[in-house]
Amino acid sequence: MSGFEFSRRHFLHTAGAASITMGIAKPAPAAEETVIGMSKWDLDTPALCVDLDKLEHNIATMRTRLAGTGVASRPHAKTHKCPAIAKLQLAGGSIGVCTAKVSEAEALVAGGIEPILMTTANVTPSKIRRAMRIRKANPHFIQAVDNPLNARDLSAAAREAGVTADVVIDVAVGTRSGVPADERALALAKLVDTLPNLKLRGLISYDGGAQHIKGFKKRYEDSLKRYEPSVDTFQAMKRAGLNTEIFSGGGTGTYNIMTKVPGFTDLQVGSYIFMDCQYLEIGCETNEELNTDFAPSLTVMSTVLNNYFPNRLTTDAGAKALTLNRPGPIVIGEKGFTYNAGSDEFGAIQYEISTKQYKVGDRLELIVPHCDPAVNEYDQIYGTRKDRVEAVWPITARGHSQ
Repeated sequence: MSGFEFSRRHFLHTAGAASITMGIAKPAPAAEETVIGMSKWDLDTPALCVDLDKLEHNIATMRTRLAGTGVASRPHAKTHKCPAIAKLQLAGGSIGVCTAKVSEAEALVAGGIEPILMTTANVTPSKIRRAMRIRKANPHFIQAVDNPLNARDLSAAAREAGVTADVVIDVAVGTRSGVPADERALALAKLVDTLPNLKLRGLISYDGGAQHIKGFKKRYEDSLKRYEPSVDTFQAMKRAGLNTEIFSGGGTGTYNIMTKVPGFTDLQVGSYIFMDCQYLEIGCETNEELNTDFAPSLTVMSTVLNNYFPNRLTTDAGAKALTLNRPGPIVIGEKGFTYNAGSDEFGAIQYEISTKQYKVGDRLELIVPHCDPAVNEYDQIYGTRKDRVEAVWPITARGHSQ
């Protein structure tokens, strides 16, 4: 845990109770001292909010949908980067969480999260050392490997740290990362099984390209076809007597498809808790045009700054609040609005019809294009219930990209 993280959390919990001096400046009162109970429509903007009723509904829905399938959820924390939300997921039945980067894992461990699976291989000496420090402090930490040289480096570092490191083989679907799903994957698994300071736990295999295939029928057929080499690798590892207790992958777009894969153990779902424009447009089993399986709980509150020009509004939520991902943000309650977040600080809305005459200072609520990078733009997330702020959660892994 870095000094910055400790100081920030300490400040958020103590400001307002006493005068606090940091350097030469006296900070303003902490957010939770001033906004708890406030309407989200009165928050200073841009403000990242999550509707707690919808968040809890999404967690419960995932648990219900997986019940009886033999497949668990191991949500990816790169979506929320927030220990408080990870704790809700674990309390809601998830067997652990995933992280993409070692720095995310460090932030979650500092926030009290133990069952962590890191899905990206650590290949540099500094990251390997950091991962082994996590493993030494946390026996529930698992990391991925997809390269024989890296496996040997991990074993040597684990020996130096005095631990046996738990690892999974990252098996590629596509060409982004992972060892190809052929004899090379099996050879790597056999190597890991022989290295003295590594413990093979199984394999992970994530198909990112399948998550946003539009239309459930096509997504279902394509996903299972694309995953066949990974299934073959799993079966080959099993025949070789290797440990396959973990066979993990999938995501929000394929959560109810991967349950059909023989031997599959858990889903690395992420966006289901928040949803976003990208996931809404892929459709679901009961609606080919709109994904209604989970509720869009994550929004950004924005303020109208300019209304001088006909059929156009300017807001305070641009790329730094919403990112440049497509499709563009959805303005809740306004079907005729086209939102462009292309400017750093400003959002531009064009429309032919609107439900009201907007004034400068009016608030708008926006569904974000892509939740993961949008969350990474904020220090905190406001948890609201019936539009009132109930919690303020620090996004402690925000910016943790190393």
